[in-house]
Amino acid sequence: MRYTTPQRPLEVAELFPQLAPLARTATRLHPRPGSPTPHDSSVGGPLLWPADEPWPHCEAPHEQGRAKPLLSPDDVRAWRHHRRACEERRRLDPQGPWATPEELAREKEILVGRPWPEGPIAMLPIAQLYVRDVPLLPRPAQSDADLLQVLWCPFDHPEYPKTALFWRSAATVTKPLATPPEPSAIRFETYLPEPCLLTPEPVTEYPNYLELSQELQEQLGDLSQWQAGAGPALDSSYRIAPQERYVDMLSIAPGWKTGGWTRWGLTDPIPRRCSECGCEAEPLLTIATTEWASGGESWAPEEEQTHPTPLLPGNPPANFTMIDIASGYDLQLHTCPVSPNHPHIDLIQ
Repeated sequence: MRYTTPQRPLEVAELFPQLAPLARTATRLHPRPGSPTPHDSSVGGPLLWPADEPWPHCEAPHEQGRAKPLLSPDDVRAWRHHRRACEERRRLDPQGPWATPEELAREKEILVGRPWPEGPIAMLPIAQLYVRDVPLLPRPAQSDADLLQVLWCPFDHPEYPKTALFWRSAATVTKPLATPPEPSAIRFETYLPEPCLLTPEPVTEYPNYLELSQELQEQLGDLSQWQAGAGPALDSSYRIAPQERYVDMLSIAPGWKTGGWTRWGLTDPIPRRCSECGCEAEPLLTIATTEWASGGESWAPEEEQTHPTPLLPGNPPANFTMIDIASGYDLQLHTCPVSPNHPHIDLIQ
């Protein structure tokens, strides 16, 4: 299934022409649970990794403080499988048993937890993006790389997983690694993404309200300017603070995406300077907890409104990848436009 972002309630750059030169194209990735292969663009799927190249491991120290038992990736997969089976039984027979004796025994074993891992920790695949699927993917200049691979350490550094980026040419991987190593334990089950296929879709974005000039901010906060151009399209709920309509519906798309503008919310905008050359880093990939937040349903694809994707019980709305970052925030990766060898920037917002 393809996913289509509903048309925005109005063309905001026609109403406020100063926004027009600030437009950028982002690509919403629309991850949905599936069975990706190494030759697919995916979230949490297998990577097209060369068999003769070492698998990335995190060698940084990891604090042992934790609130609940550690689980292995297989523990998490089994737990999710049992929850799906339980929900299906509950749907078919609300009065019958919801779990089998085998499932209960396995879950009891899972809850015992795993020992704290020793030594370097194998990183987990988070995303794999082929340029053929995401043509607007911001890739290194003067490079024939057509494949971006993102991994992370499944432990906090200090408040979220540490990421690693790899660019490569897919054609050079003639002998892929068949069985990548996995960590013996992960910090939280929400650090293991559910394997998802992608249906990329380009959308137009405008900067966060706080990154606009003072003049533009004043225009967006002027109700009379909205009324003159938007007419009945102006929702009465935004009359007190009309600029919030821009923030909620007309500027930056939620969810997993590449490129576009940086999302802010946890903090005001701050500089994102490359530590090597001082150049302003650019948005590469947003790893999102949810595809849209409560109150932001206008961004839900049209297809979701008629055929909603099933979710596991207990998930926040539109949490298809099963990832939860810093209790509901996004992890945005920014890269230096000068050199792919310069360190990237992780930004929680």
